[in-house]
Amino acid sequence: MDAVAALNEIAFWLERGRAATFKVQAFRKAAAAISPLPPEEVAARARNGRLKSMKGIGDRTYQVIRQAVEGEVPDYLTDLREKGAQPLVSGGASIREALRGDLHSHSEWSDGGSPIELMVAAAGVLGRDYLALTDHSPNLTIANGLSAERLLQQLDVVESINSGNPGTHPGLDDAQAADPVRLLAGIEVDILESGDLDQEPELLDRLDIVVASVHSKLRADGRTMTRRMLGGIQDPHTNVLGHCTGRLVEGSRGTRPPSEFDAKEVFAACAEHNVAVEINSRPERQDPPDALIQLALDAGCLFSIDSDAHAPGQLDFLQYGAERAERNGVPADRIITTWPVERLLEWAGAR
Repeated sequence: MDAVAALNEIAFWLERGRAATFKVQAFRKAAAAISPLPPEEVAARARNGRLKSMKGIGDRTYQVIRQAVEGEVPDYLTDLREKGAQPLVSGGASIREALRGDLHSHSEWSDGGSPIELMVAAAGVLGRDYLALTDHSPNLTIANGLSAERLLQQLDVVESINSGNPGTHPGLDDAQAADPVRLLAGIEVDILESGDLDQEPELLDRLDIVVASVHSKLRADGRTMTRRMLGGIQDPHTNVLGHCTGRLVEGSRGTRPPSEFDAKEVFAACAEHNVAVEINSRPERQDPPDALIQLALDAGCLFSIDSDAHAPGQLDFLQYGAERAERNGVPADRIITTWPVERLLEWAGAR
């Protein structure tokens, strides 16, 4: 098999399994190191051992490349494929099968780790019909948020990908070819302390999907946070309220309690203004908590099950969100990411 594809697929399975970042990056870096070389040169260097001296190639990645150029599926990849054949979580199968897309993902343009094209290709392998690219807005400097100028540049990239999207990528095995994925132009825009959205309205007008989230001053008092969130929800550009409590329940960043706000008032506003409440699928977030999902259901809200993926393998985290939605009795038709893209875009444009 193609050596670059083998390395990237290994990274995908490791990301999906929540392996340590350094371990994933070893395979991503090795793939980047050999991708500029013609396949016959990669094979020659692997066979004569010169590949070992290349920057970014270690013992394990060399072994993977050597087996790939000899026409074998690398042993390490075979083992990961067998493990990956099992679902990430029991339950949620009916919702998982109904999901068509994902409205929250990040690329290397902000704080993700992979090129846009590789994220789209992985979404295709997973059977998605559409994927929204929602890199961060300028205020979130720690996440390399996009200025207006960079967002304009990204819109050109999105248009280019959709114009010639083959549904796969040279970093993935040709055997994994999938139908083309519609890449939606989007943003995860900060809800500022004023309640305003952190990007120029004229640019937000050009996007397919706007996910609005709070990322700062999460320990503000309930009245202040409620007022701030209502401002973001009432903005006509907002389609999805992202990870509404901001909590962290596990993971390398530690834990963080949920923000305090008037959930009934916030969800009533979401229902009134046709803003979907995100069920964030990241295991460390599990946001909103189950009790708030029930409040949002009672308020008549729509929902969006999203991966919040920062790497290709994390796109499969939708399984976690599907399980939580099913367990909480969320009807599939109230989950906008089960809708066909035409219905989704008509709904989003109505805002």
